[in-house]
Amino acid sequence: MTSPLCLLFDSDGTLVDSEILLAQVMAETLPRYGLPFTARQYMEEFRGVRFLAIVRQLEACHGALGDGRFQAMEDDMRARMEARMREELEAIDGMPAALEALTAYPLAVVSNGPERKIRCAMDSAGLAHHFGEWLFSAYTLGVWKPDPALYLKAAEALGYPPERCVVIDDAAVGVAAGLAAGMRVVHLNHFPDEETTPEGAIAIGHAGELPAVIAELAAKVPQPV
Repeated sequence: MTSPLCLLFDSDGTLVDSEILLAQVMAETLPRYGLPFTARQYMEEFRGVRFLAIVRQLEACHGALGDGRFQAMEDDMRARMEARMREELEAIDGMPAALEALTAYPLAVVSNGPERKIRCAMDSAGLAHHFGEWLFSAYTLGVWKPDPALYLKAAEALGYPPERCVVIDDAAVGVAAGLAAGMRVVHLNHFPDEETTPEGAIAIGHAGELPAVIAELAAKVPQPV
């Protein structure tokens, strides 16, 4: 633990510009299995939410899927999404330069998505070299944001206490998880006219602001006597 802070990044919407791709893929896929859904619905109501939780909420409104239908639908959605990511995915504007400026800190990805999706996203957007094997998937660890345990498990693996971790997340569920974990939280707010950054989190509107914010937070970390 030589660095004053450890940086824990969400993936979708924070590191990579995948949210609209996912919204479109889900809007293409879910209605094929009897669950009405639109891309706008995902963007307005479900960004960052676990796929199963979205489906369960839709089932409550439109009726349950039949036996085996959920897995078939999820497999279909994941395959479509991976194809779109490999062809179209880009890093969030300003994020590659921000990561280059933050190489002195331990960096990790902590996502509600499956590990295969995280790896595909990092590879497709050219960001994989910043994180190496520090990729933490809710599917692997069995806990999903907004549960703070996902970020806490990542911090423990990297050897940092919560108070020396900074969560960088764009979605409400991730910001809530970071705050509940007792970590500093930077909210990359893409929709400041529609979304309010919770008290206790730091709002930024562009990834280019991140290095200065992290430097300021690092300067406040108590030094050993």
